[in-house]
Amino acid sequence: MVEYRIDRRSGVPAYVQIVRQTEQALRMGVLRAGDRLPTAKEVVAATAINPNTVFRAYRDLEQAGLVRSRRGLGTFVTRSLARPGAEDDSPLRADLADWVARARSAGLERDDVAALVTAALDAYETHGHERHEHEPHAQDPGAPERRQENDA
Repeated sequence: MVEYRIDRRSGVPAYVQIVRQTEQALRMGVLRAGDRLPTAKEVVAATAINPNTVFRAYRDLEQAGLVRSRRGLGTFVTRSLARPGAEDDSPLRADLADWVARARSAGLERDDVAALVTAALDAYETHGHERHEHEPHAQDPGAPERRQENDA
């Protein structure tokens, strides 16, 4: 089951955070079709947010076709967003975890890492895959290591 975390300092409304965290759990395979979401009462107890906030998030998820509410039973996932490569044991996920660890040990904060990932995705979508794997990117915290390895 998913456990919601609300960041009150983010400026993002709590219901949007719940929707995004649910979508992420669906993409990562944490939630699968048939799984029950936490009840509004459980989310309120864990996060101290208003029940109406939870209801709004669940309503948005239902309108998106991701969940269905069953009166008296709860809210259930109707479809997954998981793709191959996103599962826990995926080599892509392991590579990304290694990269994130290098970025964090290079002194980058969570928002810096997120900005780098967003910039890389934007560049990929804008320019396609013109940059090749063996060409280090200036903002890649692992780039100097790879450059040295390649020069050896």
